[in-house]
Amino acid sequence: MTCSYAKEQREMAEDSCPKSSQSRSVHFAVIAVVSLLCYYNALDCGFVFDDISAIKDNKDLRPATPLHSIFFNDFWGTPIHKEHSHKSYRPLCVLTFRINYALNHLDPWGYHLFNIILHVLVCLLYLRLCQLFLSSTASFIAAFLFAVHPIHTEAVTGIVGRAEILSSLFFLLAFLSYIKCSKSFQSTDRLQLLCCLFFIVCATLSKEQGITVAGVCCLYEIFVVQKLQLVDFLQIVHVFSMPKTSPPPWLKNMLIRLIVIGCTALCLLIARVKVMGAQLPVFTKFDNPAAASPTPVRQLTLNYLLPVNAWLLIFPSDLCCDWTMGTIPLVRSLLDPRNAATLLFYGVLLGLVGMARRADTRHAQFLCVALSLLGLPFLPASNLFFPVGFVVAERVLYIPSMGFCLLVAYGWNILYKKINAKLYNNVGHALESKELFSEALGYFLQASIVQPDDIGAHMNVGRTYNNLKMYDEAEAAFWKAKNLLPKAKPGKAYQARIAPSHLNVFLNLGNLISRNGTRLEEADALYRQAIGMRADYIQAYINRGDILIKLNRTTEALQVYEKALQLDGKNPDIYYNLGVVYLEKRQIVEALTYFDKALELDPEHEQALMNSAILIQESGSLQKRQIAYERLYKLIKKGNGNERVYFNLGMLAMDDKKIVAAENWFKKAVELKKNFRSALFNLALLLSDDHRPLEAVPFLKQLLKHHPDHIKGLTLLGDVYINHLKDLNAAQKCYERILSLDPSNVQATHNLCVVWVESGLLAQAESCLLRAVSLAPGEEYLLRHLAIVQARRRKQEEDAPSQDTTKVFPASKPGIPTSGAPSTVVPSSSASNSALDNATVHR
Repeated sequence: MTCSYAKEQREMAEDSCPKSSQSRSVHFAVIAVVSLLCYYNALDCGFVFDDISAIKDNKDLRPATPLHSIFFNDFWGTPIHKEHSHKSYRPLCVLTFRINYALNHLDPWGYHLFNIILHVLVCLLYLRLCQLFLSSTASFIAAFLFAVHPIHTEAVTGIVGRAEILSSLFFLLAFLSYIKCSKSFQSTDRLQLLCCLFFIVCATLSKEQGITVAGVCCLYEIFVVQKLQLVDFLQIVHVFSMPKTSPPPWLKNMLIRLIVIGCTALCLLIARVKVMGAQLPVFTKFDNPAAASPTPVRQLTLNYLLPVNAWLLIFPSDLCCDWTMGTIPLVRSLLDPRNAATLLFYGVLLGLVGMARRADTRHAQFLCVALSLLGLPFLPASNLFFPVGFVVAERVLYIPSMGFCLLVAYGWNILYKKINAKLYNNVGHALESKELFSEALGYFLQASIVQPDDIGAHMNVGRTYNNLKMYDEAEAAFWKAKNLLPKAKPGKAYQARIAPSHLNVFLNLGNLISRNGTRLEEADALYRQAIGMRADYIQAYINRGDILIKLNRTTEALQVYEKALQLDGKNPDIYYNLGVVYLEKRQIVEALTYFDKALELDPEHEQALMNSAILIQESGSLQKRQIAYERLYKLIKKGNGNERVYFNLGMLAMDDKKIVAAENWFKKAVELKKNFRSALFNLALLLSDDHRPLEAVPFLKQLLKHHPDHIKGLTLLGDVYINHLKDLNAAQKCYERILSLDPSNVQATHNLCVVWVESGLLAQAESCLLRAVSLAPGEEYLLRHLAIVQARRRKQEEDAPSQDTTKVFPASKPGIPTSGAPSTVVPSSSASNSALDNATVHR
């Protein structure tokens, strides 16, 4: 019943054992290099598909989020107890993402490097495992095939595939530890058993299917170490039924190991169920049509998926990044010819199991290990026991492919035939990540042809058209994707739950349509439809609020954001957008309060930093001015110091009478944006008030080059021409230009009168001042100036030979003068610096 399995292992290894340890080292080196070379190009890839949700949008990666939150949230950062949670619990994998984020934030390079390193380590551990059961050459072939197998592309290149790789690493460590702890069927290596338990826990916390290593260890114990047959189980029952009969040492040790492994697995299962609140995740019909189909369609299709997965391992040619919806048509009848593939699969499987049960053959133990590696890790994703959120997923074949590669190497060992595998990559996304949109479009279009009912494929086409600025084609693609969503039946509530990734079609389509200001109502209808399909769709609320603000329906926008806040009270974007709504309503205190709340939740929120600083500057609050400085400096430190940041620093410095600092900030703003009207004008105004009017002239000319109708700039330039350059003709052109734009402009009319006086044309000056008085009859200084000119004219008529061209009164600067002296301009009121001009809602 029992035998020395270690002895048989040595015999198998000796069949073609390397003649020196050097050849083994070469094998390890080759596998490491090959596995690295196969995927080194992934270092140039970005974030795609689920990477966005798991990395970019996952707050559990941010330092501001407590570390312990990864144990209470799912893989995507959603509290696992919530109904819309995916229920995927992989805290160790999320922890590695958090480490990546701490090292290089959102640079994809570090994330891909981590995946590649993990894949290399798994390949090396797999080679070590193979060497325990196969000859050196066959082990090398199995490991080589595993390292280059195209089915691993999604798991290794996709960052979220790290869950599979990390779980596989601990899976192999646990299995290797168990092999060591059970080397002797008379005793147990307790240290190795503890290591095995630890790695089982780690594998399960990396990805749920890692727990299946406990089953692999149990099958290994029963059928490889002990080589038990049916008759042996009957003898075991007989031993325990006999009173005062002590079980043999081998049986005692076997039971101890199995009980320890089984109890550990049971505790993990109970803990897992408790963590997710004893609720299974809810998937849509479009994620997995077969699981939602009636009997016998469901059973026939789900069983047919087994040979489909086997075929992907055997011939990985037609790989796909998203096997959902109608990728694989349902098997609706017993007469469907695809049922033959199902029968063939089960026939081959039973044949292999039968071969493995012939314990008298020296390779039976190998077949048992290969089949357990192939079958047990695949069971949780097989749809046979409970529905999962996909039809087929290539990444879940990462561990099962270990068993497959063992079988292939075993076949080669018999037939002496080398096996080569094809490589296939997700070319469209690879090209898109390099901004080769035209080339990527061809692959995405092909994907939409192959899978015409794949919503994601049409969304990829639409997104690529949008990047190419082919907006009509992009809209058509998005509409096609939207039309693939389930339709609500008249008179019935909407029942089907739509995956968030599919609901993004409403956001993409709404964003595209809202580019046209006449179609805002249409965009609003799309967002309302998305909310109707999924009431907790936060991004739809945010985007709808933006549209309502553009439609001047601020009260509705406020209600929409408040509803979103009830669903997600820790979303800084919602608080920021509420601040924008209150700005539109001219409730500045409330707006600043919401901006501050957004910064409490996300101290790096750029829009909140900017617009709160603007509000503080405009409020004139001396107590908070330092806060405004600090927030603007923070933006510069982050590398986001755009022209608006420098301009508002200049306004703060200008208000604080820090002339040099204000000048420098304004100049930096103008360097970044040559046509920045507010910065150009305030810089010129600053120089003029600092008694450097000639330095202001180039900036005023630059302003009027880009904005020829800037009235305040024309007024200030005209003042410089009169009072400093004595160029009356140029000043006259400035004021006449203003009056052509605004005939009722009192200041320009008055200053044109000054030009006539300076030119000695008192008749024109008197006529001009009469018009100015008619425009502003209550202005005392205009009446006084008119009286002076009229007196001069009378004197001129009485004493014609004497011509006095002395300046009677000065021209006024760009402000509303209150006396005959040059007016003083309040800089803050002259700048286009309102937060209402600059604030936009965050999408």
